[in-house]
Amino acid sequence: MALIDILGWLGSACVVYAYAMNIYGKLNSNSITYFSLNIFGSICLIINTYYHLAYPSMWVNIIWVILALIAWVKPKK
Repeated sequence: MALIDILGWLGSACVVYAYAMNIYGKLNSNSITYFSLNIFGSICLIINTYYHLAYPSMWVNIIWVILALIAWVKPKK
């Protein structure tokens, strides 16, 4: 169970860090780093929320991963 909780905290930290760095202009929202932090963080949160049966949060993170993957592969202008 400790590993699941660690994944939850790590995932939360990654998603919040990516968002904070983006809004403060330190990380571009089209960068590989931004997408990677969001994808990795959300996958960790999916695992955590699935384990804790928090399905609404799990689905938000599944959608978050899908959106990040689409944006990552979408051709940049």
